Amino acid sequence: MYENMKTRVENVVKTGYITEEYKISSEHEEAFGIYKTKDFTIHHHPPIIQVLSESSEEKDVGGCCLPNLIYVSRQKSPTSPHHFKAGALNVLLRVSAVMTNAPTILTLDCDMVSNDPSTPLKMLCYFMDNSFRPNLAYVQFPVCFSGFNKADIYSSEMKRAYHINPMGLNGLSGPDYFGTGTFFNRRAFHGCPSSPIVPEIPELGPNYTVEKPVNDRAILELAHHVASCEYESQTKWGSKIGFRYGSLVEDYYTGYRLHCEGWKSVYCSPERPAFLSEMPIALNDVVTQTKRWSVGLLEVALSKYSTLTFGTRFLGPLMAHCYSYYAFGPMWSFPIMVYAFLPQTTMLNNFSIFPKVSESWFFLYVFLFLGAYGQDYVEFVLAKGTTLRWWSDQRMWLIRGLSSDLFGTLEYISNHLGIATRSFNVTSKVNDDELKKRYDEGKFEFGVPSPMFVPLSTAAIINLAAFFWGFSQVLSGRHNLDEMFVQMVLACFGTVNSWPVYEAIFLRTDKGRMPAKITLISVFLAWVLFSVVSFITKM
Repeated sequence: MYENMKTRVENVVKTGYITEEYKISSEHEEAFGIYKTKDFTIHHHPPIIQVLSESSEEKDVGGCCLPNLIYVSRQKSPTSPHHFKAGALNVLLRVSAVMTNAPTILTLDCDMVSNDPSTPLKMLCYFMDNSFRPNLAYVQFPVCFSGFNKADIYSSEMKRAYHINPMGLNGLSGPDYFGTGTFFNRRAFHGCPSSPIVPEIPELGPNYTVEKPVNDRAILELAHHVASCEYESQTKWGSKIGFRYGSLVEDYYTGYRLHCEGWKSVYCSPERPAFLSEMPIALNDVVTQTKRWSVGLLEVALSKYSTLTFGTRFLGPLMAHCYSYYAFGPMWSFPIMVYAFLPQTTMLNNFSIFPKVSESWFFLYVFLFLGAYGQDYVEFVLAKGTTLRWWSDQRMWLIRGLSSDLFGTLEYISNHLGIATRSFNVTSKVNDDELKKRYDEGKFEFGVPSPMFVPLSTAAIINLAAFFWGFSQVLSGRHNLDEMFVQMVLACFGTVNSWPVYEAIFLRTDKGRMPAKITLISVFLAWVLFSVVSFITKM
């Protein structure tokens, strides 16, 4: 059945229209009639709502009613704002209100599958508990992935964001919204828990009871109306009600605004994962995805709804600090850049910038380094992590700092200077057999000449050169190890972390190796950086 459907879809895409052979009934003719006009394109078409299965009529082989299955595509127009994913979610929110108005809503990404049929029962335990019920906006299940390699080289598990921190946030207002695996109380999208509900039309109110079947013509006409581009004009959708606009990370921003309004959330992490998802297994896809997150987080951090000002006012300092941990996270790229280049280039120029081992200030650096990494390691392992995956996690934190966080911050700055426009790129998770084989072997997938690989490979080259230079100078007696010890340790740490980059540059010949263009640019930039630091230190 799947192969048959795939063939039909590909044929339609190739020909540009739906042939008569696919219209085998009057229902098909009605459903496909909208595609006949020449003005219908992927970027310009009216709303499409089609009832594929109605629970009152369709039954499975056991005679049980099937759930309603309804296809929805919001109206597309070149002149109307789409608000990316949040706009699509708001259309679904309104269409579902008109057609069924169920009190609970589940949001899932398209690549997620249900892994436990008892998940709705676990969710209902919270929504039916009177101690939670009055202000409970959503129940958040962790995002779990399948198909990791042994080391989880890209740290796709994201243990801190999806497992460690949310458990702690249960003691405050609750976890942030992950964008998937979330059961919402429909009432939460209509203002503060205590505020009166004033919908534009009665059918969109959370307490409205739908008495007509989903395929009723009046219901479908109203559903098409609320799915149009113009419907939200001069309304509070996206600002006061529904999923919130203003950030590429609409999930984080929506959860944040709901918490500011007085709603609570709950993190539910059962032993058996409720849902399973796929993850990208090419480094370019990973950093492209996190770059989008970086831009969106900064859009929240530096807006009038900043977590430091607006958040502190409505959430209190502790919960606001928790949201700020994520919102200002991309700015870690700047100190990471400093530590990736400055100690190494100054050591190449025989210039010490840290305290000597014999000085008391040296022990402060030791305490901060070992304390930060020690705490991170203990928390990771206590959350059922392994040492190998912890190493991948801290390495990917550094990689993201030199790639996606850095480029995301620069994109945010350029957007606000009017140099570029906001964009939403869907992460590719289509994998071929060779790529999957390399991933299973624990090899990083570079392959494409992405600009985000340039700072990463430049840092790897600088650290490698500094390590060998410093080591040779210590052996020859030209370096005073007492003075250069911290810089030597940092160069060694950077070199060990950069092993996948060296492997991709020097040892590999497969399609996932580092492109020669990126290597040449990185070598040139490393030389320029060394020359600049050399000039400054000699002044």
